Amino acid sequence: MALQYDAATIDAPERAERHMGAALSRLLRPRSIAIAGASPDAKTMGGSVLANVERFAFGGDVHLISPTRDEINGRPCIKSAEELPMGVDAAVLNVPRAAILPMVEACARRDVGGLVVFASGFAEAGEEGRREQERAAAICREAGMALLGPNCLGYANYRANVALTFEPVQPMPPGKRRGVAVIAQSGATASNIRAAMQGRGISVSLSVATGNEAVIDGSDLIDFIVSDGSAGAIALYAEQIGDPQRFLAAARKARAAGIPIVMLHPGRSQRGMAAAASHTGAMAGDYALMRSAVENEAVVAVDTMDELFDTLAILHRYPEPVPGDLAIVTNSGAIRGMCFDFAEDIGLPLAQVSDATLARLAEKLPGLEIDNPLDVGTTGFVSGAVYGETSEIMLDDPAVSGVLLPMASGAPPQQRSKSDAVIPVALASGKPVVMALTGDEAPLDPDFLSAMRDSETPLFRSPERAMRAFAAVNRYASALRHVEDRTAPASGLTGWAEAGVKPEYAGKDFLRRIGVRVPEGGLAGTVEEALAIARRIGFPLVLKAQAAALSHKSDVGGVILNLRDEADLRAGWDRLMANIGGAKLDGVLVEQMSAPGLEMIVGARHHPHWGASVLVGLGGVWIEALDAAELLPADISHARAVERIRGLRGAKLLGAFRGQPARDVDAVADVVVKVGAAMRAGIGIEEIDINPLMVLAEGQGAVALDALIVTR
Repeated sequence: MALQYDAATIDAPERAERHMGAALSRLLRPRSIAIAGASPDAKTMGGSVLANVERFAFGGDVHLISPTRDEINGRPCIKSAEELPMGVDAAVLNVPRAAILPMVEACARRDVGGLVVFASGFAEAGEEGRREQERAAAICREAGMALLGPNCLGYANYRANVALTFEPVQPMPPGKRRGVAVIAQSGATASNIRAAMQGRGISVSLSVATGNEAVIDGSDLIDFIVSDGSAGAIALYAEQIGDPQRFLAAARKARAAGIPIVMLHPGRSQRGMAAAASHTGAMAGDYALMRSAVENEAVVAVDTMDELFDTLAILHRYPEPVPGDLAIVTNSGAIRGMCFDFAEDIGLPLAQVSDATLARLAEKLPGLEIDNPLDVGTTGFVSGAVYGETSEIMLDDPAVSGVLLPMASGAPPQQRSKSDAVIPVALASGKPVVMALTGDEAPLDPDFLSAMRDSETPLFRSPERAMRAFAAVNRYASALRHVEDRTAPASGLTGWAEAGVKPEYAGKDFLRRIGVRVPEGGLAGTVEEALAIARRIGFPLVLKAQAAALSHKSDVGGVILNLRDEADLRAGWDRLMANIGGAKLDGVLVEQMSAPGLEMIVGARHHPHWGASVLVGLGGVWIEALDAAELLPADISHARAVERIRGLRGAKLLGAFRGQPARDVDAVADVVVKVGAAMRAGIGIEEIDINPLMVLAEGQGAVALDALIVTR
């Protein structure tokens, strides 16, 4: 029987969340389990599940369901789920798709806590499968029963000594610190991440393959992991985020608990998005919006599996990154040069160490060039202690956030001398100390490897992979520093009574109200009114036809530029009226022509699930030619906006360039912040588009030359 709550005191969403949280805990930390489709043959799926249960020495009650056997491995069998005792915590449904719904219903009647469903052919297979999946999910939600899957591999909870998966897995002793928890929609990817962590000597506390996520999804599991307290980092492979706001709330809980989430999400390309959708029946999302939103909550979004493994290797060992940039100590001038290049390629800042640090290094390495990256030359061949000594000096510098030692490995004695010198420094440091030995697959000394693994000092075979991981750690550190640095929503604004596209003059009036600069001018109904406005603001002028239906005015000749005097204005007025052919207008916008500058774009839109975001980019041909745009969170602060704008592709155009003055980046950031605050003011704005935003010389501001606002 399902748990009951007082509906008068707990609203429905909270009631469901509490109930499902308790059911998920029963599923993942069961005291009793049932296996439907059990078999004595460990090569079958049902037999493999039972073999895992026995290998992990599960201490609770085990109920086997088999319509054809009386016992398996000395354990008695029952014929159906209807014969289960009340209140079994977890049941594995290793049965064909056609048998899933009846068995789900039976388990609900027996108050089972949660189900693991391996069968495929549900939402990923088409509409009929989707309907069956939704029916199973509805039964589970009604009964307060957790459902992992369908189309999933199951889970292994190493801390609770239980593995309900058909993949053969081995129990693992806990590590010296909290392990990595693995959440992946793909079963193969969950296995891959788990194996990669264990191969590096990193303990895994929990590995869950979520499949189609009919009921239980990544957000539920993040909440469980945070409350469980057994993981120090989370590896997440997500093909869909079904409820973005709930996911962001879960990410905030993990962040508050000091548990970094490193996430890989396919779908940057159209074909990648389609592949993800076909795998689990996931609805395709907006990748750019997702990434902007999750990074705003300090989720570390990465692009490749290697980057996922490598970033976790550092954050597992050093989960609290500190401010600063990377220092590099090497024994190769060639590696030093390549590190300079690659750091620039990936946007990884290298620390500007102090004169005092340089002096200490020079004292240690007389006659060598002293810089960051630092090449110790052949000194390390004589005494490996130099690697530890120089690393300690670098770590003492407040500008340094961590040390990478990319080196030629040398013979086994040289490898051991490196580990002997570096490991004590790594163990004593709160900043990451990471070693990268070149040579690709060339074997390393077993004693060296054992020492590195026992100390949990991150070891790489590629300097480039290590540097990419440090770049991800830097992004995480920056996100943590800025997590409270947010702009509040705008207040005191009024919206529109009717939904739809607003004409330019109305959009500019709104921009003026929120503090965004627009050209001087006014709306005229006749040429005489236009002349009166012209006498007030001065020439040269532009005329723009105004009507909600004319969002693309230039296409119909509704824009007349560079009118120099009253005669030009009269002629331009007549030409504009002839061009639009008697179309009904709200009036004609009469404005000053803008001073020349750099054209940029600032736009914003409200997504029904992810909320508001702001786009900023170079205007004209640059935005397409250079992909020169960034999607920013709508609550971004001025300082963070400046940083992101200066990081645009083509950002050299914002500085003094080919005789042109540096541009007013602060003014652009001000527009971004004000537009983002307006989007979150709760007045029903669907979209704001400022194109172009004319950015003048530094200190002279930026002017919105055109504006489109859409309300809902």
